[in-house]
Amino acid sequence: MTFTDDFKINSMEELIELLDEVGFVPFFVNEIGGFSLEEHIGAGCWYSDGDNGFWPAWEWKGPVIRQTKCAYGKFLRNKAMYISPGWFPDFANFRRDGYDFDARYEDGLASFHDKELYELLDGKAPVMSKELKRIGGYGKNGKKGFDTMITRLQKQCYIITSDFKYSTDRLGNEYGWGVAEYSTPEKFLGDTFTAAVYKRTPEESYVRVVRQFERILPKASQEQIEKILR
Repeated sequence: MTFTDDFKINSMEELIELLDEVGFVPFFVNEIGGFSLEEHIGAGCWYSDGDNGFWPAWEWKGPVIRQTKCAYGKFLRNKAMYISPGWFPDFANFRRDGYDFDARYEDGLASFHDKELYELLDGKAPVMSKELKRIGGYGKNGKKGFDTMITRLQKQCYIITSDFKYSTDRLGNEYGWGVAEYSTPEKFLGDTFTAAVYKRTPEESYVRVVRQFERILPKASQEQIEKILR
């Protein structure tokens, strides 16, 4: 299957099948036409009025992550994307440029503030975003830059979203939007990730990912693919 095919995703099971086949599924519309769940979602699955209104594609996020053990995060030009467990090690390797976080910091390629947040999250993972902000002292009257740093660490593939959880009322009913739970790929994906992430050189991993993008995006130019991957 390619993203030029005329298809619709009408269920969470169909999304999981797509992810397993193509490896990379961006959530939102981006620079490459047709390359998103948003553009292929079935009627009533993006938003449904119903009695109270609900957003099926948003509600699938947590279950898809849990069932597939995929990586989910702001990997694509600061926009969210699902990446299958088979493809994420190569994607993370080239985005990390072969560095684990400690080595990146020691070589002066990461700031002290990024290191502080990464180590806090790594020590508490999995941890809800609200709790991470609280224990780290981030917020209106505290440290600044949380959203910028968490996005950068996702783009570099040191942090992923490991689940989405809902607040509950006193009767146990869920409400509101799902709140992100963060982890590291090493802790969430375990040995399947750690054994593979630095298996190749970053350049070899990049070539593999580019070739997969060329396969699933046959109408996209080389320039478009390279731009969106960087």
